[in-house]
Amino acid sequence: MPADKLSEVQGMPELWGGVECSIVRVRNRWRNQSIDTGHSSRLSDIDAVAELGIRTLRYPVLWESISPKSPDEVDFRWHDERLLKMQELGMEPIAGLLHHGSGPHYTDLLDAQFPALLAQHAKNVAGRYPWITQFTPINEPLTTARFSCLYGHWYPHRRSERDFCRAMINQCRGIVLAMRAIRAITPDAKLVQTEDLGKTFSTPLLQYQADYDNERRWLTFDLLLGRVDRSHPWHAIFLSHGVSEKEMSFFLEGPCPPDTVGINHYLTSDRFLEHRRTHRPQHQKMSGNGRHRYCDLEAVRTQLPQGLTGPEARLREVWDRYHRRTAITEVHHGSTRDEQVRWLAEVWEAAKTLRTEGKDICAVTVWALFGVEDWNSLLMKRDGLYEPGAFDVRGTSLRVTALGRATKNIISSGVISHPVLDSPGWWHSDHRYYRAHITRSATAPALRRTILILGAAGALANAFVRIAQFRGLECIVMHPLEPAVSGAQLVQTLLRKRIWAIVDVASPDIDEHIAENSLARHRTYQIAEISMREGLAYIGFANKPCSEKVYSISIEIGAGFGPWDTDGPVVNLIRALRAGATVGLDSRTPVKASYIPDVVNNALDLLIDGESGRWRLINRGEMTWFDFGHLIARSAGLDPKLITKVSTEPSGGLHPNEVATVMPTLVDALSRFIRDFDQNTTLLRAAAE
Repeated sequence: MPADKLSEVQGMPELWGGVECSIVRVRNRWRNQSIDTGHSSRLSDIDAVAELGIRTLRYPVLWESISPKSPDEVDFRWHDERLLKMQELGMEPIAGLLHHGSGPHYTDLLDAQFPALLAQHAKNVAGRYPWITQFTPINEPLTTARFSCLYGHWYPHRRSERDFCRAMINQCRGIVLAMRAIRAITPDAKLVQTEDLGKTFSTPLLQYQADYDNERRWLTFDLLLGRVDRSHPWHAIFLSHGVSEKEMSFFLEGPCPPDTVGINHYLTSDRFLEHRRTHRPQHQKMSGNGRHRYCDLEAVRTQLPQGLTGPEARLREVWDRYHRRTAITEVHHGSTRDEQVRWLAEVWEAAKTLRTEGKDICAVTVWALFGVEDWNSLLMKRDGLYEPGAFDVRGTSLRVTALGRATKNIISSGVISHPVLDSPGWWHSDHRYYRAHITRSATAPALRRTILILGAAGALANAFVRIAQFRGLECIVMHPLEPAVSGAQLVQTLLRKRIWAIVDVASPDIDEHIAENSLARHRTYQIAEISMREGLAYIGFANKPCSEKVYSISIEIGAGFGPWDTDGPVVNLIRALRAGATVGLDSRTPVKASYIPDVVNNALDLLIDGESGRWRLINRGEMTWFDFGHLIARSAGLDPKLITKVSTEPSGGLHPNEVATVMPTLVDALSRFIRDFDQNTTLLRAAAE
């Protein structure tokens, strides 16, 4: 590489953004992530992205939304409004034309006319927006072909190697024809081709299957680059499944090399094939290839040597194979906020490392800026399970998360700074493994910044300690009556322990011992004042609307229940029903309940996001205590007929609050309560005692 080019490459990668926009057909139902996340109705989202500093944005100009009825009918009104705003703000779109879809209802991935129809849509888009110069005609063709035509998850729901091969050829041919149509209008248009290139590992017995999968993963780029000739392992496979020599020659005679190789990499992208039943996780079902049966596991949860998985390893493979301009075009992790920030930081550092070595890693993309919904089921279920991104869309207004703040930090300084980065992500922790695994003790980072949990007793305090430690958040516990909790001594304790936030579960409304002790109450307020003076985040809790102004974040919760309970309304109800007792429950008063793990996880997310103000962490659900009791009984396999109605004057419904929706529904919370309680303490046995 020439010296001037090497110097150019050694600068920082760019930081791009992306909007999760999949339009996926499942049987005769359509899922549109722009609608699911509310982006379709918020023009102001474009301004919010610009305020983060993002100037290049992967953005949907999708076939199904522009020509849903006929290839000859187009409607660009929604796109005109948003793309014009992007142009005014100086943002450059990378236009996506098909994102995990099979096209509108009049075609599909197996249709012989699919490539030409996609090219017609591409021509329409280029004609409408000749100023757009970067395009992704089809996002992840290989992944889409696998999920639609090999595994049968999405339309047209096929499960054969033959249909997979046809879908791959149709999509890649469509990309070539689409770029030709675009370049006829915009000659300097660039192809940004994306794909998930996760690697497959295996036991020695299944190495043949891993080799097959690992050769298959390159197909999108190999076809577009004209590499699938007679010497390529997949050339004969395509021919054996009905693809003609003429179709294969199409790519050799007129290749369409990507200007940017785009890698969409997730923690679950790397896989491990496990045939040993003794090594199979209990919840994991066996599948097979007709020759052997095995489990397809997340490689990060298996005992592979360090360095084989992860973003840096995959980027090196991509560069070594293609030596072309490369971008990480999707970075997202559906987890807690601290883990989301850690994952982005790790991918960003990997990109920087390779760039300093002279490898042209041009960008990292913060994907799913407005989050995703139901991707845990590949959009096949409509559970409303939402994962925030750089923004949290729940509530009446868009809210910037810690991931969004990290995005701004990277753009402004090239680094991310947050106390949660003092600890590694869960994918580096021992508890990630499917099976118990003993590792050599890693050297712990010196002086990790710490969360002080104020209040040594009670279910809420215990839950904070348990969940914070599981999330890799350093924490210590202190009771307000400890001698050190006073004035200058407290300040020294905070400094010595590197406290960056205080979670106060010793509120008079939550802890009855504090409520009865005036000294403890005084010291609670004293700590709050010191935290404000020292600039520490401070969360306080109450079981009624919070009026205290001493907290950075004031949180109201309802009647708590959790998987570690030995007492409480839910456990006591189950115990009574197991004993055959009749239980009377209020049929008029609305439920105001909070699942403790949801409270803790959401509170920690708010803390990490740098939020402030009054919040209500109460699980959503329009039901009375009588209805809730019936739901509990059915969920635990008990007789709901033992629950009778007790009518009282209703105490009023939930107070309106713009952020209550950060909590899942009561139905969802209860299903997890039953599952988690059973895993931790064997719910039914405990309830019967």
